[in-house]
Amino acid sequence: MVVWSVLVASPASAQTAPPHQHAPPPPASGWQWTPAANTFIGQNDQFRKFTDFHAFESQNWFMLDAARRVGRGSFSVTGMMSFEALTMRRLGSPQVFQTGEILDRAPLIDYQHPHDVLMHLGARFDRPIGGAAMYVGLALVGEPTLGPPVFMHRASAAINPQVPLGHHYLDSTHITTGVVSAGIRRGAIGVEASWFRGREPDEDRWDIDLGRLDSWAVRGTWTSGPWSAQISGAHLTVPEAVEPFDMTRLTASVSFTREEGDHPFAVTLAWGQNREFYGTFSTGLLEAVWRLQPRWQMYARGELVQKNILTAGGLHPIGQTHPHTYSRLGALTIGARRDLLTRSRLSLGLGGDVTGYLVPENLLDNYGSPWSTHVFLHVAWIGHRHGR
Repeated sequence: MVVWSVLVASPASAQTAPPHQHAPPPPASGWQWTPAANTFIGQNDQFRKFTDFHAFESQNWFMLDAARRVGRGSFSVTGMMSFEALTMRRLGSPQVFQTGEILDRAPLIDYQHPHDVLMHLGARFDRPIGGAAMYVGLALVGEPTLGPPVFMHRASAAINPQVPLGHHYLDSTHITTGVVSAGIRRGAIGVEASWFRGREPDEDRWDIDLGRLDSWAVRGTWTSGPWSAQISGAHLTVPEAVEPFDMTRLTASVSFTREEGDHPFAVTLAWGQNREFYGTFSTGLLEAVWRLQPRWQMYARGELVQKNILTAGGLHPIGQTHPHTYSRLGALTIGARRDLLTRSRLSLGLGGDVTGYLVPENLLDNYGSPWSTHVFLHVAWIGHRHGR
């Protein structure tokens, strides 16, 4: 698997900071430019009853931040792109029990969808007000104030190449067309809200799915030293093309990140819930990354999630439904990465992981006892320069 992602915030601030928070303050004059990338190159093997899946693939993200001072505040612009439309199959990356989005008017099952070419393009203005700080943001494509930071920006998932099975319960709105947001923070406490388009992206990865802003989200955040937490909720207007119903999404998460010392450590505990027309379905996630020795890092992720695997069908005409059968399943991933080369802004390592699954009785006939592996070369890079 080849994965490019972006490291745009310090791990200590990643849990509750608004998306794409900038590192050092911008200079007194001119622009501060910050490019960054994160790459996994290797093999993805998924083993299950009847059919195994093997892929050498390329998932990728590229980002550039630009920021400058404006009066007492700062103005920033963020751009992020992906070329998975070229480097992955149309179905996406094989992954047992993964769901979310559609292809040819049918829901994807056992595949993680490719990301759109334009993953983020937005601007925001930050300004102190008395003892508080506020921001306003506008994005053609961006991230509403919903959920924990997306997996590719979480310190606790920094060296894990696999997308959480609960992605569409927690942080799938990180690519949303049309986002207006605002927030205020005083001390450790912050409150923010956003107005956006609730529909998930379609399978055309090259277009921008413009539409009416019809959904909203509110998030409260707390940060104290290495600890951070968030609780959020949203009303999503018809997020899934194959299910013509609105959804309420609730999330909560807490994280601890220790960057200093001999054994840096990051952990996130997250919960998400989708309240849909057919019922209420939840996910729980616990993931961590820790450095055991100067050259060795370990990572792990455990998940429990409710999903519709057996009866996911095609497009429902408005006013028509069919019975849904839900399954409670789980996954546990254990992996390691060894540093091969480290520089001030560049890291190269070799890693691998194995995932086992908790399979409910109603899926045993179709899946048996599946498991999966990744073997990869990992390159992480973040640049920094000033310009005029």
